[in-house]
Amino acid sequence: MVSDAVPKPPLVLVANARMPSKRAQSLQLAQVAAAFDAQGVETTLLHARRTGTPRLAAEKLWEHYGVTSRARVEAIPCWDWIDRVPRRCQYLPARLQEWSFARGAARRVIRGFGGARVLTRELESARLLAGRGALFLELHRVPGGRIRRRWLAEALEAAAGVVAISGGVAQDLVSLGAERDAIVVEHDGFDRSRFSQLPTPREAREALALPVERPTVVYTGGLLAWKGVEVLVEASRRLDAQVVIAGGMDADVERIRRLARGLEHVRVDGFQPPSRVPLYLAAGDVGVVPNRSTPPISARYTSPLKVFEAMGVGLPLVVSDLPSLREVLTEEQALFVAPDDADALARGLGSLLADRQRRVEMSAALREEAGEHTWEARARRLWDWMGTRL
Repeated sequence: MVSDAVPKPPLVLVANARMPSKRAQSLQLAQVAAAFDAQGVETTLLHARRTGTPRLAAEKLWEHYGVTSRARVEAIPCWDWIDRVPRRCQYLPARLQEWSFARGAARRVIRGFGGARVLTRELESARLLAGRGALFLELHRVPGGRIRRRWLAEALEAAAGVVAISGGVAQDLVSLGAERDAIVVEHDGFDRSRFSQLPTPREAREALALPVERPTVVYTGGLLAWKGVEVLVEASRRLDAQVVIAGGMDADVERIRRLARGLEHVRVDGFQPPSRVPLYLAAGDVGVVPNRSTPPISARYTSPLKVFEAMGVGLPLVVSDLPSLREVLTEEQALFVAPDDADALARGLGSLLADRQRRVEMSAALREEAGEHTWEARARRLWDWMGTRL
């Protein structure tokens, strides 16, 4: 832990997220909070109190996500009846939930955190906190609708600086009139401690009841359509290898299982606690990131946690050839293949599985850069950058 002669101001993270949940956003928030706490910053996470979500004390929440932290957590009440209506009718309830959370979070910040730096992922909260000199906005995508673009402009004007999760986000912000000097690009990361004591591939496969001697391809992460897992399942029909898919919300898991029905060498394990993800990565010969070429969140904006976790393990990757992935990986670290093309993905996976020497070289290249992508390294850079904007 870093100790400075001058006390650091506290930090408030504001995010309209379920905590806990199965979504990557919640894991990212937990790890970001823990990373700032590890830098000696008194950190508080304000998140939404959502209907049907268990309320955990901070220490239990951090235990759920497998992080060590003293950061505080507060659940902000909001109007939440989204899940009580059919999906086709959820637009208005969702906007009401967002607005009520933003109002409650802004009020809590104004009344309880006068001297704090604030880092929020919510346009609505940023607009309501206009006038605070220590307000920072973190963006993971650029909205397309006219109203949200107007809110974005107001949030950018209110913020002292903007954290863009990728270069694609930064480029689109500049094209909309944001000042490039006010933007810093910081990708997602990984928690080194979660990957410090990995089993051997054989041990990991035994623990997961996978064939020990069979070449193994691993996918970990969400199963939304733009993640491209359907392409992976189709590519698997052409592979003589074990394919294991871990992650996803229940409805998406069932969709992928139906698609993989009859493929005995494809296993869809569903959501896994964060503590088990390193076990899956350790079991693989090759990891895969088969993102689709559309929408922009896939092609230009995303900063996949699975890429940085693969760095922590040194797991060679086959990935879609997209700007979002070219931005964080080189050809020494990953094999790029055409997106949306099951044949190309199958050929790429097959060629890398057959080339042990190239996998060894890729693993070394990934590990060499991994230190730059830990959450703690990211938190140090962000804290210093925030200081330059105040």
